[in-house]
Amino acid sequence: MAEAWDDLVLVGRVARTHGHRGAVIVHPDTDFPEVRFATGATVWIESAGVAREVTIVDAWFHNGRPVVTLEGVDSMNEAELLRGAELRVPEGALQPLPEGAFYHFQLIGCEVATVGGDAVGTVRAVEGEAGNHRLSIASESGEVLVPLVTPICVSIDVAAKRIVIDPPAGLVDVNRRSTGRAEQ
Repeated sequence: MAEAWDDLVLVGRVARTHGHRGAVIVHPDTDFPEVRFATGATVWIESAGVAREVTIVDAWFHNGRPVVTLEGVDSMNEAELLRGAELRVPEGALQPLPEGAFYHFQLIGCEVATVGGDAVGTVRAVEGEAGNHRLSIASESGEVLVPLVTPICVSIDVAAKRIVIDPPAGLVDVNRRSTGRAEQ
């Protein structure tokens, strides 16, 4: 079954070649790199505008990053053509998460409002490392950063694309990044 590229979920990017036999180093964009980039796993890659599913025929970790050999990529020259390529999977292939945990892509596009009903903006990205995530929210007056923690993000409904926050006084204003426009 052919998958639409935009419906697939990003799990990593090819950083560069590794060795002479077609292996590539991957920058993972997943909390489960050992599962996602294991020998025998499949990922989707796009080249020349065509998305195709490929099998990982060999995998190991070097300095904390996956090094994989993809089916049909047998030389350093072939691997070099993949530099910067995104690796994606169907949403249904993702690892199940515990209750109250979400994938970043599920939060992007959510409308954010305060418990008082004031609109804050729309989530454009999730930044930071595990345990220190923050929502980057596009608002009318610039970008707002809000810690992604339970005491502040009191309700997350990914199906309705809505997040309700209860920020401490001044948090939204103090965490507003300038848009580069002069203040009046």
